[in-house]
Amino acid sequence: MVKELLLKAISGERLSYAEGIDLFQNAALTDLGYAANEVRKRFHPEGEPITFVIDRNVNYTNVCDAYCTFCAFYAPPGSERGYVLPYETIKEKVTELIEFGGTQLLLQGGHNPELGIEFYEEMLSNLRRDFPNLTLHALSPSEIDHITRVSNLTLEETLKRLVAAGLKSIPGGGAEVLTDRVKKIISPLKIPASRWLEVMETAHKMGIRTTATMMYGSVDTIEDRMEHFIVLRELQDRAVGFTAFIPWSFQPGGTPLGKKVKNLSTATEYLRMVAISRLMLDNIPNIQSSWVTQGSSLGQTAFAFGANDFGGTMMEENVVSAAGTRCDVTLDEMINCIHVAGFDAAQRDTQYNILKMHPRSEAVPKKLSAPLTTPLAVASV
Repeated sequence: MVKELLLKAISGERLSYAEGIDLFQNAALTDLGYAANEVRKRFHPEGEPITFVIDRNVNYTNVCDAYCTFCAFYAPPGSERGYVLPYETIKEKVTELIEFGGTQLLLQGGHNPELGIEFYEEMLSNLRRDFPNLTLHALSPSEIDHITRVSNLTLEETLKRLVAAGLKSIPGGGAEVLTDRVKKIISPLKIPASRWLEVMETAHKMGIRTTATMMYGSVDTIEDRMEHFIVLRELQDRAVGFTAFIPWSFQPGGTPLGKKVKNLSTATEYLRMVAISRLMLDNIPNIQSSWVTQGSSLGQTAFAFGANDFGGTMMEENVVSAAGTRCDVTLDEMINCIHVAGFDAAQRDTQYNILKMHPRSEAVPKKLSAPLTTPLAVASV
């Protein structure tokens, strides 16, 4: 049955919720990798490069009243640790990004009850004025919902005003796992799954492109993860807008939830998640490898399990590192990781348009090790 399901996915047929669970639980890792790699080729034919974006992650505030149990970054309102970055500080950070050749600013923060929509409009419009060629990939769905409530606006009004100020694209943060069972346990004060999906669907219908994410490995089950895939896929069917999907594992350090989660995710589980996401999300074109949480070596290995993008250079990262995970990778190291995996590398923009090619040298090996690319049992069917 497993082989038939893998071949079904390779042929372009849609897998069901139950079939996804079956594959996750029963398929050999190498077979999953082979099938996911074949599906990747349908979206990105042989010879296409592995892509990356030069970006920076700026957290404009760490003050947050959502109190998520998986977060080690936030400071509660009134805390001495709380901050709101002045615009001049943000401008200095973005100037460094532009000098480095960056094209995308990932701008996210906490749910700060003191900041109304005027703060965001001023910040975005100032950035658009000072850096007109920079893409503002900013404000997750939970932040956008927070702005609507603090400012007493509708969702449509909020999005229109943010876009008018300079918002170009929305990151998929705050999804965690899109089931209310999980969210009620790990982030009960943050928006429910239905509202996260509503924000993204509304954005898509307004022509705003977004990304989708999953933070797995806390209290979620395989069934929860499959439900997450299904609701993303259904939303994309109704209103196309997701450009990419990025899975990463829960990072427990310094978090209240980390003291309760006993069985942490492994490297093998991460590769299985990347492969399953490529097989299940048959209408989302790009799967991004998360070197930020997994490290460059495992991120590189994910290219043999369906991933076609290495994410961003992220000149600055504060949220994951606050939980004790820090994986610094230079631009040269990112390009070399892609080359060693057997691919050309290419710098892209936020919408996955190629900006600059970095071809592989003939001196670089043309493949990863055989176990990661050999079809094994699937090929014998």
